[in-house]
Amino acid sequence: MRIIAGLLRSRSLQAPPGLNTRPTSDRLRETLFNVLAPRIEGAAFLDLYAGSGAVGLEAVSRGAARVEFVEKAPAALRVLRGNLERLSLTAGFRIHAAAVGVFLRRAAAAQNSERYDVLFLDPPYDAAAEYAATLNLLGGAGAGLLAEGAVVVAEHRRKERLEERYGSLERTRLLEQGDAALSFYATNERE
Repeated sequence: MRIIAGLLRSRSLQAPPGLNTRPTSDRLRETLFNVLAPRIEGAAFLDLYAGSGAVGLEAVSRGAARVEFVEKAPAALRVLRGNLERLSLTAGFRIHAAAVGVFLRRAAAAQNSERYDVLFLDPPYDAAAEYAATLNLLGGAGAGLLAEGAVVVAEHRRKERLEERYGSLERTRLLEQGDAALSFYATNERE
């Protein structure tokens, strides 16, 4: 696993051991960032279920102004911190050691909460209920976390179909690659 492009291009990344964390493949990350390219420079990027941090680190490498990683698994947090250390990154990011739902509810309830331009979520494939819970939260009570024109991207199994709508979020694009898929959501401006 490596950084695809940007300042940290070709630098290697570690992944947590075992099958509980499934890192986004280099190929799928490249596809994701080809689509997101015009949005990344200067963006506030939220990497939910961050695992090794590969997606958020790719955003850092490509010029995101701020990346926030949310991960609760201790093994994944150790690997994420190790990847940041190996890349000599000391600024421009924050790690939140918490469950995604807890983090989003706290952030949404906070006065002057942070807003994000790009939100990426990749829960464990076996935790299918996490997709609906997180997307419903972002399309409902957590909608204030989305900056104007924000995009929410969910990585999921190709055969697992996500809904077209979650509250104010509406799917705008579906990309399939191998066994994986990326569903892109934006706020439905008609509401």
